[in-house]
Amino acid sequence: MDNEFFFTRLQYESGDWDVDQRMPSNLLNSLVEYTTLKVDTQEKIITLSSEDIFKSPFCYISGHKLVQFTKKERENFEKYVRNGGFVFADDCNHDIDGLFAKSFERQMEEIFGPGELKKIPNDHEIYTIFFEFDDGPPTTSQELNGWGDDLVHEYLKAIVIDGRIGVLYSNKDYGCEWDYDFRNKRWYKIDNTRFGVNIVLYALTS
Repeated sequence: MDNEFFFTRLQYESGDWDVDQRMPSNLLNSLVEYTTLKVDTQEKIITLSSEDIFKSPFCYISGHKLVQFTKKERENFEKYVRNGGFVFADDCNHDIDGLFAKSFERQMEEIFGPGELKKIPNDHEIYTIFFEFDDGPPTTSQELNGWGDDLVHEYLKAIVIDGRIGVLYSNKDYGCEWDYDFRNKRWYKIDNTRFGVNIVLYALTS
């Protein structure tokens, strides 16, 4: 059905785009569980160079390695975001100086201009649009286990277009945090995919 929400993972030619493979089904399960959205529970994988990206209400991009968009990928990324699309970009290395982080941030600078990828305040509406996160982005176990840069990132960054987030960028590795079978949620005192629900609802309503 055309009015169902679907989750799009962006496939790009450089790097390793196919990470945290169980995360989408887990997040989609949370949308079914907590909201009244009509949800297609099957992840869609769309190449960034394809025109199909413009049919997607929400796109996800991640990886560990180099991000170097082709000319067509770059054109589609910019057109999608400037025309009201939403991309959630998550660094699987959770590392400010890691290869994915440095190269993705460089791509954003080349596409949108220096300084356009900015920290968003921790009282931004994305933290309260459904579930409430009073301290900003919730911490991940990935940040606390000594991997990556060994820092807890207390903020997210974004490219803002006409007052709304077009690209939400995380060094917190939410993808790996949410990369488990949704049936295992019962072992969690607090379901850690709840912030993902906020991200999707912001993307759809802002």
